[in-house]
Amino acid sequence: MQLVAEADARRLEEAIDHHEALLPPLKNFVLPGGTTGAAALHVARTIARRAERAVLSVSPAVRSELVVYLNRLSDALFVLARATNQHASVADVAWVPHPR
Repeated sequence: MQLVAEADARRLEEAIDHHEALLPPLKNFVLPGGTTGAAALHVARTIARRAERAVLSVSPAVRSELVVYLNRLSDALFVLARATNQHASVADVAWVPHPR
């Protein structure tokens, strides 16, 4: 039984593209934060990234569809966090490097 298919990752990609089109382009790295909802989505994103790394560490023979899906899921959660902040008129938390 196949729980994750290529079509699942494609649907995530379509959602990412849809929401990104409504967001201003990124000019800085974005730190987790903003609204409570956006912060929760950022936490979920880190969990998805951790799952992706865990799956890859189990076996290099893992189906590529699962790894791609987890990667797209974390990207979708990032974009949804930004969209959540924008919907609430809250700016993303930009990472700005300190001068040396």
